[in-house]
Amino acid sequence: MGIVRAVCTSEKKGTLKENVGEALFLEDFGLEGDAHAGKWHRQVSLLSYEKIEEFRARGARVEFGAFGENLVVDGFDFRKLPVGTRLACGDVLLEMTQIGKECHSGCAIYKVMGDCIMPREGVFARVLRGGRIRVGDEMRIAGDPADAATDTGTAGRPETEPQRDGAE
Repeated sequence: MGIVRAVCTSEKKGTLKENVGEALFLEDFGLEGDAHAGKWHRQVSLLSYEKIEEFRARGARVEFGAFGENLVVDGFDFRKLPVGTRLACGDVLLEMTQIGKECHSGCAIYKVMGDCIMPREGVFARVLRGGRIRVGDEMRIAGDPADAATDTGTAGRPETEPQRDGAE
């Protein structure tokens, strides 16, 4: 289980994201009002709180959102989770689609620190089920016993609901 420490958005690409405290996550789109939202595989970016703290301990003065992350979560090392992992947070269900990314050359953090953690520590997800996420919300891996009632299968029905033949 993890705890959401920041919910960050930016209206324009290429700008730092700002911790807005809460956001509406739209199914198959991403965060409402975020420049990176859209119908693609990187609708939401996540970064582990612990990795940001390790970077800060090396002298970096970075705020939440500085790496372009939408969610900062305490308690998960996201890069150790496989692509396809589903994460539940309240009503929201995310599915990890990518681990790491290619860093555009010379980002501001890299220029100052000689390093940037998002390319190797950040992960991306798509929104399978929308809802609101707030700072302080609990996040867990979907499929844990505590999430059995809310986990959804690929057809969008709870996994505990039997598959039926024919049209619904």
